[in-house]
Order: sequence, then C-alpha cells, then structure tokens
Amino acid sequence: MRSGLLLLLGAMLCACKADGAAQGGGPKPELALLTSLPIVFGERFGLDQQAQPLLAELEADYKVTAVDGPEQLRPGGLLLAVQPQALTAERLVALDKWVRDGGRIVLLADPLLRFDSGRPLGDKFRPPLRYPDTGLLAHWGVTLDEGADSRAEGSATDLGRGIRLASADIGSFTRAGGTCTLAPTRAVARCRIGNGYATLVADADLAMSEDPADRKAVLALLGELRR
Repeated sequence: MRSGLLLLLGAMLCACKADGAAQGGGPKPELALLTSLPIVFGERFGLDQQAQPLLAELEADYKVTAVDGPEQLRPGGLLLAVQPQALTAERLVALDKWVRDGGRIVLLADPLLRFDSGRPLGDKFRPPLRYPDTGLLAHWGVTLDEGADSRAEGSATDLGRGIRLASADIGSFTRAGGTCTLAPTRAVARCRIGNGYATLVADADLAMSEDPADRKAVLALLGELRR
C-alpha cells in the first residue's frame, strides 16, 4: 500500500520537476531518495503539507524521485538514503549488489535520532529511533557508534574534504575491516565498494535541520559522488 502510494506521489513529483528542468535549459541528473523522514510528503503523505527546506535545495540540482526500495533504482544511479526503515534480507542483498555494480549512495544513518515524530510509538511508518542496521554496515567495513569522537560541545563537525556541519552532536564510525576512509572526527566514512561508492554519515537529523550549513553539507557529500 505504502509502496504504491510512494510510486504515485513520486511520479507526480517527477512530472512537476521535469517541466522545471525543461524551462531551466537542460536535464538535471537523477537522484533517488529513500527515507522514513517527512522530507518530501510530510508524515501524512500529503502533497499539501510543506516540504522540508532540504528538498527545495536538492531539486535545484537534481531530478528527485522518492523510492521505496533498491528494486526501483537505476543501474549506476545516485541515491540519498536518510534513516530508512529496516530493509528485508532480500532488499539488503539487492542494495549491496546495486552499489557493487556501480551505484553511488549517501547514507545518513543516525544512532540516536532526535527528530520528534508526530506518529505514535509502534506505528510502522514512524522513523526508527536508531538506524536499523542488520549487517549492511559491517559488510561494508564499519560499525556505527552512538558516542561522538572528541568534539567540544557547540563546535562544528569536520566531515573531511572541506565539509563541515554546524553541530557536534552526532555519532561516529569505527572501521571493522574493509577499505573505508574515515573523516578526522569519524563522523563520515567514505567507502569504495566493488565498482560503486558509499558515503556514510553518522547522523540523519541534519536532513531536517533549519541550519543552511547542515543542508549545504548534504549537497556537498552528494556532489562528491555526482557524475
């Protein structure tokens, strides 16, 4: 039911942006968005609800399509996944294969989400409090930790390559084998996986942030993987 609704709303969203791209003088690169947070449709999945500021900034650079799982991704595409709901084993295998075959993903995985959802506890559409890792991160060579590295309260978080967040209150990663490169604060892991790439961020609240610096960081991380 939810999958069909997302496909319908995603198609409507794409149609609106296709017109905008034509007026702008050229097609935009495609970006798939997989999230449990109300970035596009709001928690009631209504188009009449105000979208998050991040969406408008994404749409300025990309043709954004909401997806419900890896089966909807095009080969070699770009995916922004923000605190997604737990995926089935089959979907986890499919996502891993999609990346290894050349897909590119920026995954915002929060070990302790602060977003205040209006959905009741137990609602299957409520964003998970903790990123529901069922082995994918370890398979890619990292573990997600709730505690931040040594960052002073109120200080910015260095994501590496000149990218910084306004907040220091985010998690961190630890290498567990593999070839991932960690940012100085361990808040980001950049991984080469087969023929594809995964950029992992230990926070998802920044996608809902009102601070332009946090949204700019998301765009910059996507820009690293943009072709």
